[in-house]
Amino acid sequence: MTDHVRDGGGVEPPPPARSRRRGIGWAQRLEILLLSGPAVLIFLGFVVAPVLVAVYLGLYRWKGFGSPTNFVGLDNYVTILQDRAFWDALQHNGMILVLSLVFQGPIAVVLALLLNRKIRGRSVIRVLIFVPYVISEVIVGTAWALLLQTNGAVNDVLRSIGLGGLAQDWLANPKLAIWTLMLILTWKYIGFAVILFLAGMQNIPEELAEAAAVDGASYWQTQWRITLPLLGPTIRIWAFLSIIGSLQLFDLVYIIWGQYVSSTAGTSTMVTYMVNEGRNAGNYGYGNAVAVVLFVVSMTIALLYQRFVLRRDTEGALTGGR
Repeated sequence: MTDHVRDGGGVEPPPPARSRRRGIGWAQRLEILLLSGPAVLIFLGFVVAPVLVAVYLGLYRWKGFGSPTNFVGLDNYVTILQDRAFWDALQHNGMILVLSLVFQGPIAVVLALLLNRKIRGRSVIRVLIFVPYVISEVIVGTAWALLLQTNGAVNDVLRSIGLGGLAQDWLANPKLAIWTLMLILTWKYIGFAVILFLAGMQNIPEELAEAAAVDGASYWQTQWRITLPLLGPTIRIWAFLSIIGSLQLFDLVYIIWGQYVSSTAGTSTMVTYMVNEGRNAGNYGYGNAVAVVLFVVSMTIALLYQRFVLRRDTEGALTGGR
């Protein structure tokens, strides 16, 4: 092979050869179909099909048995949008979403930073923080309902130490119930965030902190300038999971406050509204319409978060692009 000579006398490398793309043969296509087919079928059967069925049933006034025949069109959706109770539930979901990010995020980051250091009993503390997350919601809800009722252990302890004036109706008072719920949610789910952040910190090279220490940076300056920026993708993933969980919150609210007290106490959510006005009221068509609205709200927020927050993280994970 002869070298290409430039005008100035230099040697110019030969132009790169064009790579030929090989098409996927039938054997490879069959392999892809066999490997992805079961997952696709499960996704269609357990995700897409239920959504389509809910859309269909939401167009009827249906009591849950027999074939739906009382077609009402979009009346169920109009009733939802005109119902003040639904907007209250949506507002409560929004408050829970924001307060979860504001409270749980900073607390979890601080705990993760402390537990990431070499301290005595670190493993035991990690386990104790993570234990509430693995406890069943039924057990958690029942226990907190017993502790926080008017004659419960919390008020008894306050009275026994001379702070009876602080004893409150923690569950039924509309001014306190939402904060009581946030306390329970933070206690329940803070362990997941801490463990997730600790796992993210393990991927941060120690050499960066050592170099910062050599340059004279303090411990907290190192965490603020190095650890937190590199922990950003993990924090954003946790925030996404927290947002979806806040929009779909049901079990703890339904167990602690029940189907009637949640609306008067100011802790109702879109899912409790769906159960109360759908299944408990014997109007399953209306309940399916509420489920469709909940799906649309959750999907819209998820797509917006994906578009404006997670985009750079997902683009950084893609390969093969320029």
